[in-house]
Formats: sequence, C-alpha cells, structure tokens
Amino acid sequence: MARLVMKFGGTSVADIERIRNVARHVKREVDAGHDVAVVVSAMAGVTNQLVAWCRDAAPLHDAREYDAVVASGEQVTAGLLAITLEGMGVNARSWQGWQLPIHTDNAHGAARVLDVNGAELIRRFKEMKQTAVIAGFQGIHKETNRITTLGRGGSDTSAVAVAAAIGAERCDIYTDVDGVYTTDPRVAPKARRLDKIAFEEMLEMASLGAKVMHVRSIELGMVHNVRIFVRSSFEKPEDINPRANFTGTLICDEAEIVEQQVVTGIAFSKDEAQISVRSVPDRPGVAAAIFGPLAESNVNVDMIVQNVSPDGSTTDLTFTVPATDYERARITIEKAKGAIGYDRLDGATDVAKVSVIGIGMRSHAGVAAQAFKALAEQKINIRAITTSEIKFSVLIDAAHTDQAVRTLHTLYGLDKS
Repeated sequence: MARLVMKFGGTSVADIERIRNVARHVKREVDAGHDVAVVVSAMAGVTNQLVAWCRDAAPLHDAREYDAVVASGEQVTAGLLAITLEGMGVNARSWQGWQLPIHTDNAHGAARVLDVNGAELIRRFKEMKQTAVIAGFQGIHKETNRITTLGRGGSDTSAVAVAAAIGAERCDIYTDVDGVYTTDPRVAPKARRLDKIAFEEMLEMASLGAKVMHVRSIELGMVHNVRIFVRSSFEKPEDINPRANFTGTLICDEAEIVEQQVVTGIAFSKDEAQISVRSVPDRPGVAAAIFGPLAESNVNVDMIVQNVSPDGSTTDLTFTVPATDYERARITIEKAKGAIGYDRLDGATDVAKVSVIGIGMRSHAGVAAQAFKALAEQKINIRAITTSEIKFSVLIDAAHTDQAVRTLHTLYGLDKS
C-alpha cells in the first residue's frame, strides 16, 4: 500500500477530544495498510503563550533560547497523539525534529530545512509497521547542535520535507477548511473549492495573501514533486473511505491538470504599506542607494514603480513593504537621505494588494487589461501594478478591497460551478 504523511494543525489538535479525532483519522489509514508518518503542530494557543512568556522574560531575548522554548509545544502534541494511538492499538512512537534528524540552517526563528534523514522511519515501517508521530515546526542546526524553529506555519514545511525524505505518495494537510478556494469565501460568498491547483499557482496564492498553506512548504513540494492534498480534519473519520475519492484540493504538477482555466484564483493582502521617494536625482546607482539599505534592514520590498520627470533630471520611486515593516523602512530611507538625495518622502498604510493568478495567462493576452477596465468601471483607482508570467497584482485603497475581489472573481468566471 501507499506511504503517507498526514499533517494536523493547531485547531485540529486543540484539546484531547480533537487529538482523539486525529488519532481516528490516522488509524483509518493504518488499518487500510498504509505506512504513515504524522506531523503535528502545537495545540491551538500554546505557541502564542510560549512566545508571550519569552517576551515577558526578556524583550530582547536570545533567539536560540526562544527556539528551545517554543519548540516544546509540538513535542507535547506529538507525545499525546502517540499515547492516544497506542491506546487504540496502533504501534506508534513520537519523534522530535532533532531525532530524525531534520537539519536546518541556523536562522533561529525562521530556519530553512536543508535535509531530512528518513532512513530510520522507513526501516521501522518495514520491520515494525510503526507509525511515526513527528513534532513539526522544528529541526536542528548540525554544527551547533541547537534546536531551531521554521517560523509560524512551519509544520506544513516539516510535513512536506518528511514526505520528500520517505518518498511518500502524498502529503495530506489536514486543516480547518476543506481545501483551497478561488478566493476567501468570507469576502466572495460564491468562491469555489478547487479540485486541483498547480504548485506555481499555489505558491503565488500563498505568497500573495492566501492563508491555507505555508509558502516554503509549497516551494519544497514543487522542488521534490511531493503531491499535497489539503483537506478538513473535522470530517468524521469513519465517514471517509481511504480507497475512494475524498473532498479536498490536490496541489500537484501542472501536467496532472487536464483542463486549465485562464484564472485560477484571486488573492489579497491588506497588510501592505506604500512608500514614495520623491524627486530623486535620475543617475546610476540611485536605486541601489534606496533598496540596498532596506535589504540590509531585512525589509522585503514588493511592488516597485518608477516615474521619471519630463526633463529626465529626477525620478519618483514608489514601492510597497509589509505593513509591519513600514516604520522601519521609513527610518531606513531617512537615514540614507544624504546618499539618495531625495526631496520628499511620502507614505500610506491604508492600501491593499489584490492579485489575479492563473497558469492560463501564459497563453492568453489581455487578461490584465480586462481587470483594469472592470476596476475603472467600479471607480477603483489603481496606485501601482506588477506582473509576472502567471499573475498580476494591483495596489488599491484598502477600503475597496472586498469590492475589487468580488468584481474580479466574477469577471473571470470563478463564480460559476
């Protein structure tokens, strides 16, 4: 039978009763003959409490000790689930990230997975039919032997990395929604669940505001071609036939998707800020003088628009940053004013980014033009635009976000079943 990875998020393991529900999901797959590795998050609210304790202990705490503290939440869940499975007659054992091991770099709090050793898990599948219950969100830096964490949502990344390491047929991400939708149903009530979505499309949606999946987990899935299935953990375990088709969204290679729509989904983010550097001397190196210091301050710049004056002597540079980085970005630019030589610095935090994503854009012209016309008809002003091969994004006033999302969702036929 198949080798599977099953990942359960914080809401799915929020209390003992929900952990029992998760155990029934796992037992169903084990009873069907599958080799199963389970990756779990901390129980809902636990990580927030651990983070708060670190901040209370010392606002400027050591990131290595922070990781040692916050990684403990997943360890508790893994142990509790293993105990519950054993009580149901499933041979199970809990694992912490360092025990596999999951090796990462040493960027504490936001570490990247370098490699995972799945050899011992595979041996135990074959020799003992043992189910592995793995603490997600964590690994170890080989050189320092210190525990690392992968950033919020990192259990998704742990699960995909483990799936790649053991050659899993599929990585099932169980969450509190039943799949990936064309947009947020709370904004567009006619949003539809997608049966399949390509890695590239999901990567764009995750990075542009969709909250279903962790961005790095999609990157890993795409690199290692790990098929990811997003499904609900609240569906009754006994109602699911593991040998039949079931509800959810498969994230897979583009080649698996026979019929591809021009537009797959609409993503949006209200956590944006806009900065405009006015009357900058139009000379070589000025862009580096602006964006170099921002990079050194770890400020992620997204949309960039440049407007040159009629005489070509000065230029205005407008760009967006995450709203959380807005003040840091302003201070960084102000400190570099001497090197940049700008006249004025403007900013706004009442903006939102709306993005249209679809692999079908590669072979269809005029997709963006349709959106610009539709938004104009709704009297929605576009502040900035960026494009790539399979998506385009517009920056608009935050007050018009929901209206813009619904307009574009209807425009591209995503309301239709």
